[in-house]
Amino acid sequence: MSLHAEKPMFRQYLELKGQVPDAVLFFRMGDFYELFFEDARLAAGLLDLTLTARMKDSPEPVPMAGVPHHAVKSYITSLIELGHKVAIAEQVEDPRQAKGIVRRAITRVVSPGLAFDTDDLAPREPCWLAGLVVQEGVWGLALLDVSTGDLRVDELADQASALEELLRAEVREIVWPEGLDVEFGLEGLLPDVRPTAVDPGWFEVEAARKDLCDRLEVADLTGFGCENLGPSLGAAAAVVAYAERATHCRLDHLRGIRSHQLTGFMVMDRATRRNLEILRPLVGQGRKGTLLGLMDRTRTSGGGRLLREWLTWPLLDREAIGHRLDAVEALVESRSLREEMRSHLASVADVERIAGKLAQGTAHPRDLAALCRSLEAIPETFEAVLRVPALSGLVPGDLCGDVAVDIGTWLVPEPPLLITEGGLVPPGVDEELDELVALARGGRGTLAALEARERESTGIPSLKVRYNKVFGYFIEVTRAQLHKVPESYLRKQTLTNSERYITPELKELEEKVLGADERRKALEQERFLELRGRLAPSVPRLQAIATAIAELDVYAGFADLAVDLRYVRPVVDGSRDLVLRAARHPVVECQDLGESFVPNDLVLRPKDRRVVILTGPNMSGKSTAMRQVALIALMAQIGSYVPADSARVGICDRIFTRVGASDDLASGRSTFMVEMSETANILHHATDRSLVILDEIGRGTSTYDGLSIAWAVAEDLHDRIKARTLFATHYHELLELAETRPGVHNLSVSVSEWGERILFLRRLKEGGASRSYGVQCARLAGMPVAVVERAKKLLVHLEKNASDAPSPQLGLFSREEKSEEEPPPDPLRSTLAEIVPDSLSPREALVLLYRLKEVADEEG
Repeated sequence: MSLHAEKPMFRQYLELKGQVPDAVLFFRMGDFYELFFEDARLAAGLLDLTLTARMKDSPEPVPMAGVPHHAVKSYITSLIELGHKVAIAEQVEDPRQAKGIVRRAITRVVSPGLAFDTDDLAPREPCWLAGLVVQEGVWGLALLDVSTGDLRVDELADQASALEELLRAEVREIVWPEGLDVEFGLEGLLPDVRPTAVDPGWFEVEAARKDLCDRLEVADLTGFGCENLGPSLGAAAAVVAYAERATHCRLDHLRGIRSHQLTGFMVMDRATRRNLEILRPLVGQGRKGTLLGLMDRTRTSGGGRLLREWLTWPLLDREAIGHRLDAVEALVESRSLREEMRSHLASVADVERIAGKLAQGTAHPRDLAALCRSLEAIPETFEAVLRVPALSGLVPGDLCGDVAVDIGTWLVPEPPLLITEGGLVPPGVDEELDELVALARGGRGTLAALEARERESTGIPSLKVRYNKVFGYFIEVTRAQLHKVPESYLRKQTLTNSERYITPELKELEEKVLGADERRKALEQERFLELRGRLAPSVPRLQAIATAIAELDVYAGFADLAVDLRYVRPVVDGSRDLVLRAARHPVVECQDLGESFVPNDLVLRPKDRRVVILTGPNMSGKSTAMRQVALIALMAQIGSYVPADSARVGICDRIFTRVGASDDLASGRSTFMVEMSETANILHHATDRSLVILDEIGRGTSTYDGLSIAWAVAEDLHDRIKARTLFATHYHELLELAETRPGVHNLSVSVSEWGERILFLRRLKEGGASRSYGVQCARLAGMPVAVVERAKKLLVHLEKNASDAPSPQLGLFSREEKSEEEPPPDPLRSTLAEIVPDSLSPREALVLLYRLKEVADEEG
């Protein structure tokens, strides 16, 4: 690039590019941002830009691509979404004043963890930038959301735990020291996360401790619960330094630093979060079909983010859970208060992120107008809340009324987006500004009078005085009237159908009007910047209000959900019991599946129901019943009411789910290996306070291998770990565990047979199922008739041979099978025997009656 370096512009470009070698550099040139060399080739391919060249006649032409300055935001956003980093080099001096090449400097670096504009972020999702370091075997983790000033730290014992927390937080970018040996494979497990290596000196613990104390203006970090932490403080200081260097502004809105240790929250690994569809569906995009999608009835963006946080990090502290449930109960019991609160909250903007923009000096006029409206609505919200003891403690003492007054005085209610357009300050508050406005308006009136006078003096009725940014003010005359133009008119421009002229009088008026207008815009911009500067010290007060609003919003949403869907307050205690009566799956019951949802009772307790072996056909509802237990425990521990007639939840330290079949081809792991890895993770980390959901273990290998593994896993969960466990299986041999293990209990899903058809009743009953009805399920799934018939014959043959053969595993798994000649049971008697009339609601009884009639008609 020696030839290019000889050119002053390219020398400047290469110097700036050297400061950010890992970023795509947008280089401001007039009304365009230009990209050169490899950056141009990359951007042209990804953004569908035209690739041209500079110095075309040179032996080394320079690839070039460009985008208009007014559209740059969308192009930068696209590159960030594709995982790239972008640096923006602006002109930092007026080209008219420059001597030689215009001076430029990098004013901002944008990356996945540092948005170009907060307005581009998903309003109900955080934007976590992570810092990660390992020192003396301890993994230090820091999470920073620059948009809100939220900074959290944690210290973890091993790399696997660090990975799980990065996955749980769904971080967008990780900052770590150069040379860090990370083995967990970002490309496989965190494919959308950008790693950035920085100077290891940024992570030095004692320097970090001092820097954080200086920032937070405290003598030590004891008040934040962080004084005894080590590597995580280094990670926090590093991630803050990285963010400040990239944004070129100090993060004065850091509200503190939170010790966010795992010991305070329920743990759910990646497989569990995926299988329970808490934040994301198993299939497709968006929130439809997820627990978050169901539960989010918040009215504010901050409330939506807080709900997401609670679902990600459920509580373990029984007292804290109780406080949340008390708040929800107060709003459940007072419909008027709940509706009044939700009505007020609907007009509250994202105060938290606006406060962050204020601190960084990026808030635009509409941000402040929205903040003003919010602060005017908030007192009525809090006034209602103060009447309720369970909620009154949330109300901050300072509601920032002075902030609202200041904004309302110096900013019009509906301002433009940009501060350079004028029209920001209302009349009557600034005498100098009012004079400039009057002067500009007076000049415009004079221009109108001049137009009328010129029409009359020239006899050209179509004569017009017009304006554009290039030529200023001019007189326009159509070609048909050119013969009437006076000699005193000076031609300015020739168009196809008209000519444009200027006169000395018009030029004088132009200078007067435009001069006043430009001075007015400059003064309004100055007044807005003064206003924004005055408001910046109020950021901590605004953050306190935002925190209260978000929490009240979540409680009101929980209460609205509970009333609407008939949820109950759970009893959350320190036992290891889990007792649910008429429990429902919160998401499935709200879906239109063509049948009524059937509630079920389920009891897990250490003494006699520690492990429940659940059998029954596929599609009968086993997975739904198990998942609803896990979701109800989760909902209870975030402080929500739950879908049941009654619920008692002994606090779960962890929830594990092993559901379904999936492979990991990118890592070379088969379906069976993934299943075994997930099961091993459960056995290594579950405790007697955990809730374990297992849906089929050992099905990916030979029958006896799989059965042996499933049996051994069930024994280990019962004997050693003593975790509350729901174990769905088609290995009916596992039912024998109940005969030798006091804490094992058998349940099955009720099924009614009618000839070769089966009717799913969705009801759990005591005891195990006698068979899996796999062939019947295959028929329901649309398997070809010939295949189904052949399968039936093979099944009879295999069952007969199995009953005649010696029992495998030394008789541990033997079961008494029905003979081939045994007559089929009477279907009506079988169905009626399953029914418990007292447990049926009128609607359920009617649905069941229609089902029986349909089966009878089909077979009759």
